[in-house]
Amino acid sequence: VIRIKLADGKERSLQHMSETTFWSTDGKPMSSQQFLESLFGALPSLFEDENELRRIWSDPGTRRRLLDNLAEEGFAEDQMTEMKKLISAERSDLFDVLAYVAYATPPITREQRALMAAESLVDEFGDNEAAFLEFVLGHYVEQGVTELDSSKLPQLLELKYDSMADAVPVLGAPSRIREMFVGFQHLLYAKVQSA
Repeated sequence: VIRIKLADGKERSLQHMSETTFWSTDGKPMSSQQFLESLFGALPSLFEDENELRRIWSDPGTRRRLLDNLAEEGFAEDQMTEMKKLISAERSDLFDVLAYVAYATPPITREQRALMAAESLVDEFGDNEAAFLEFVLGHYVEQGVTELDSSKLPQLLELKYDSMADAVPVLGAPSRIREMFVGFQHLLYAKVQSA
């Protein structure tokens, strides 16, 4: 394990993996430490604080824009996946990688995140909606944040109900289903309460 002290004075830990090479925007190889330092330096221009990161990440549209902005800054999704490995967060959400790098917030797994969100579903949604959202959470745990993209909604509905026509009587109008799908994601990225 390599400990790197960043400009905020806090240390971040990386697993030592000599075979991992990152590339800068000008095509030059970077060490893991250089990549981490570069990412740390770029994040303040993309979000102001952890609450703003949560707000951005909780909405599929703003999350996609943030991912695009990261890629434009030289932090493509495949490199961010490598960063997950370096911080021992392979089963975590990319949100957790960004929060760890920017604020030294310890990452949690997608499964832990989904379990916390599932506890809140019954308070905010009806039984049928909660059942569908638990189904979505299962896919999120297995596949990752891409399952929460709005473009995945039709596929998820087909997997659960066979067709949109079969989902509508159970969940309501398509506009309501989309609103529910996007809206529940704030539960997934709510601040973890310390015990």
